[in-house]
Amino acid sequence: MTDIEILFTVDEAPEGGFTARCVGHSIFTEADTLEELRQNVRQAVECHFDDVAAPKLIRLHIVRDEVLTV
Repeated sequence: MTDIEILFTVDEAPEGGFTARCVGHSIFTEADTLEELRQNVRQAVECHFDDVAAPKLIRLHIVRDEVLTV
């Protein structure tokens, strides 16, 4: 059975850039920019799945922490 959608959680890396970890599959990638990360995620998904089992949608859940002082 193929997943219709696959989910990645995206975090800002402490040393700069971004990391993306797939929920439910062993897929991880990283990049310096969000645009580069999008390309890396697509490529990682293509490498992980064969053509028949590849999900139709890739969802990126971007987690961003901001600290405000008062």
